[in-house]
Amino acid sequence: MSLKSILITGGAGFIGSNFINNLLPEHDDWFVVNLDKLTYAGNLENLKPVESFRNYCFVKGDIANRELVDYLFTKYNIKYVINFAAESHVDRSILGSEVFYRTNVIGANVLLEAARRYGAEKFLQVSTDEVYGSLGPEGLFTESTPLSPNSPYSSSKAAADMMALAFHHTYGLPVVITRCSNNYGPYQFPEKLIPLMIINALNNKKLPVYGDGLNVRDWIHVADHNRAVELVFEKGKPGEVYNIGASREMKNIEIVKLILKKLNKPDDLIEYVKDRPGHDRRYAIDSTKIQNELGWKPEREFETALDNTIDWYVENKAWWERVISGEYQNYYKTQYGSD
Repeated sequence: MSLKSILITGGAGFIGSNFINNLLPEHDDWFVVNLDKLTYAGNLENLKPVESFRNYCFVKGDIANRELVDYLFTKYNIKYVINFAAESHVDRSILGSEVFYRTNVIGANVLLEAARRYGAEKFLQVSTDEVYGSLGPEGLFTESTPLSPNSPYSSSKAAADMMALAFHHTYGLPVVITRCSNNYGPYQFPEKLIPLMIINALNNKKLPVYGDGLNVRDWIHVADHNRAVELVFEKGKPGEVYNIGASREMKNIEIVKLILKKLNKPDDLIEYVKDRPGHDRRYAIDSTKIQNELGWKPEREFETALDNTIDWYVENKAWWERVISGEYQNYYKTQYGSD
């Protein structure tokens, strides 16, 4: 049987590891090369379910390393790329933007150039709804909404998206782009809203809420997102963008109060803090295109899936305690060396 060799970048992160864990048991005809730099947000323990699979290989490295990327394309005869790799935390991008542009823009360029030179048959760029900027109280982001990023993070993702589409237009590289709303689920790094609030509540610590807490996000479970990514990878039309969202808008403060209620914790743990600079007020996705063209729709009901996510963090305290302590990073330096 001929294996389909796929380079998945950022596969040790939250979304990428969930994608690989769900994908490999169902696709013994795919050979996955997982390239991940193992930054603070990368965690190989997330991938224990598949680490012994014969059709899986992990490589520690930087997507901006041209020599390494070229080596992987030639060694494994890579014909498909799914680029999850990204620096993705808005607050960190405000504090220091350089690493975001190196990974999200230069890294994407390295991958696109290699895909072009080695004749890749599909390149999927995983992006974000944040490239569209901020919505008012009404309306939804569609694939034709003009890009208007407002943070160093979102501007770096918008730049990568435009470059990927340019490679399609100029070179005919079969590129597809997905832009998804806010994800939640197991293995999410504890700097993000939902795991941070769960962990702080479990530890009886204050739950910091930016501004008035009324910023709105459209929430989707990571498994629903990844099922959409797989569909776009297999059936998406080159040169097209597909928005992915579950049409579940929630104010940040509503999320926080649901978490406190589920954990039987008092609302006085909430602490309103100074707002993030340039904090976008509202995101909301119109996913009509992917639903009509590819037959995708979200399957998980938000409150139930959020409850299940909270339960996961309660039951996996050892995992997030090691993440918070940095224990994994020390282990990886011992095993793989530092960059």
